[in-house]
Amino acid sequence: MNLGADPFLAEAAGLLGPRGLTCDPQSMAPWLTDWRGRYTGAARAMASPANAQELAALVKICARYRVPIVAQGGNSGMSGGATPDASGGALLVSLRRMTAIRALDPAARTVACEAGVVLQNLHEAAEAAGLRFPLTLGGKGNATIGGLIATNAGGTQVLRHGSMRAQVLGIEAVLADGTVYSALTPLKKDNRGFDLKQLFIGSEGTLGIITAATLRLVPAVPARQVIWAGLGSIQQARELLLHCQSAAGDLLEGFEVLPQSCLDAVLAYLPDARAPLAGQHAWHALIELAGDDPGPAGEAMLEQALAKGLLGDAVIASSETQAEAFWTLRDSISPAERAKGPAMQHDIAVPVERMADFITAAVPTIEQRWPGVRAFGFGHLGDGNVHFHVLAPTGADREVWEAGDGKAISRMVHDLVSQWHGTISAEHGIGQMKLAELERLGDPVQLALMRSVKAALDPHALLNPGKLLTLAPKPPNA
Repeated sequence: MNLGADPFLAEAAGLLGPRGLTCDPQSMAPWLTDWRGRYTGAARAMASPANAQELAALVKICARYRVPIVAQGGNSGMSGGATPDASGGALLVSLRRMTAIRALDPAARTVACEAGVVLQNLHEAAEAAGLRFPLTLGGKGNATIGGLIATNAGGTQVLRHGSMRAQVLGIEAVLADGTVYSALTPLKKDNRGFDLKQLFIGSEGTLGIITAATLRLVPAVPARQVIWAGLGSIQQARELLLHCQSAAGDLLEGFEVLPQSCLDAVLAYLPDARAPLAGQHAWHALIELAGDDPGPAGEAMLEQALAKGLLGDAVIASSETQAEAFWTLRDSISPAERAKGPAMQHDIAVPVERMADFITAAVPTIEQRWPGVRAFGFGHLGDGNVHFHVLAPTGADREVWEAGDGKAISRMVHDLVSQWHGTISAEHGIGQMKLAELERLGDPVQLALMRSVKAALDPHALLNPGKLLTLAPKPPNA
């Protein structure tokens, strides 16, 4: 493309240079389709600013020319929230060059880092300082800090440490007009009105583009104990969780559950993987304790659980290698199931105390309504987050099935979640995938408030259009 023929692109190219702006279709192609392969869009160009100042200047140019912006981190999202639409009018803004860890303060246990820092790299930086960042997930090798904040990501340590919102102490973000909101200095007490940083957490890039954040760190874990337990039912898993919370207290860091079918899929997907237990169990729990010396507490906890009949079998990881192998099994469920064929994957949550009952009720409801499908739930039993997947019948055409039965299945799953007083999005965001469903099922007052905030911060609706919120059409030249 001749950049000089497009005044906007010519000005953007003058600002960013050849490394910072491209219109090359091959360079852009990998970033125009979401991780799941469900959404493919087009872009006017892809910009890769080197720092917040370049991004702010770029956004000012976009505001002047009324060019929509879709910000993107690791492109590992699950809801199509970082994929532009098919019109080709939006500028795709990649934050992957913004990878600086600006400051790490071991005494204060804080780290200030840019939005493009990959989660795994942040883990390594914290560990080098004798600390750790207490949020992890299966996609840690691709997910970036900006994307994790924008979607308020969860992961497997929410039980003890909370979601991404609980880790953010300060934020820097570029607003829709190119001004920079900078509030990176954390204060224990600050009563000057609204806590504005909270607006950007979970806003999916619709209110501002996060460029940096100050995050909390926690002490490194001297030791951990990882346990794999076999169970007869999901209700038994719930009873075991309550027992572990009572017996281990603050040592309990993770409690994940999965059915035997998920484990079978992972064992087939990973050629070198081995089942942790002999024989099969209807359900499995992956439990992690972390602290100065969790061993005695964990062993006593298991002995008591066995005595109470709360589990069928269990094994304690004998080494870090085996502990990581256990977690690899859990983290590989989504790619293993994706390899099996088309599926509707739902990131939902219900009240914690009702998660076991929800899965027990929802699975047969879906399977009876659509014969041939296979439904199952797995996830974070300690926070109510269910990853509820429905696999298409064998031999189904993906596009036809997803557009027909798949869409109807998701609608029913979301209806069930609403009846159980839950949420249609627990940790992956709304994006474009759940846009219509949020409009259908969301609280009208909440949606109206969100639109008011959007209109105040982004009056021309340039930031990540078509995501999170449906907006009324704007008149020409608005």
